[in-house]
Amino acid sequence: MEESLLAQVERTKGEASTSERINELLARALELERRDELEREAALFYSGPRDRREERAFQKASRRSITRD
Repeated sequence: MEESLLAQVERTKGEASTSERINELLARALELERRDELEREAALFYSGPRDRREERAFQKASRRSITRD
């Protein structure tokens, strides 16, 4: 690990151990990557040609599901 990164971790860890702080930062980074990937997938999905049949089928199924509850 780079010394400058380790210094930042030490400075920002508060009451937690260095290991706990690193685990927290890694978990946040992985969640951020996951969200970024979902955004890219959504952008790709919605940028393609629209198939109204699929949209209508989804809406119809959603309405049936909602009215069952």
